[in-house]
Amino acid sequence: VQLQASGGGLVRPGGSLRLSCAASGSIFRLNVMGWYRQAPGRQRELVAVMGNGGSTGYADSVKGRFTISRDNAKNMVYLQMNSLKPEDTAVYYCKVVQGLVDYWGKGTLVTVSS
Repeated sequence: VQLQASGGGLVRPGGSLRLSCAASGSIFRLNVMGWYRQAPGRQRELVAVMGNGGSTGYADSVKGRFTISRDNAKNMVYLQMNSLKPEDTAVYYCKVVQGLVDYWGKGTLVTVSS
């Protein structure tokens, strides 16, 4: 399974971005799809996840601002990010789980700065 994330960029504080991640390759059933991020000098952390039944989980720091969604027919996962803050600056990675295997994308950089 290959993952291609897109949608990152430079945005001012308070702005919005929408990240997309497309899964391709040998896909039979994607279970959890999610987004993680890694800021400079920090460990990678969970941002949001979504099960194939629609259940979601969010980091406390993004609750109420970020929304994860997925399109199972297109093997896509999205992250709508609103009210962005400078501390949201990071490389954002998508991850999917198929069977017992985790697959990671290469990441897309989000920079929140005035």
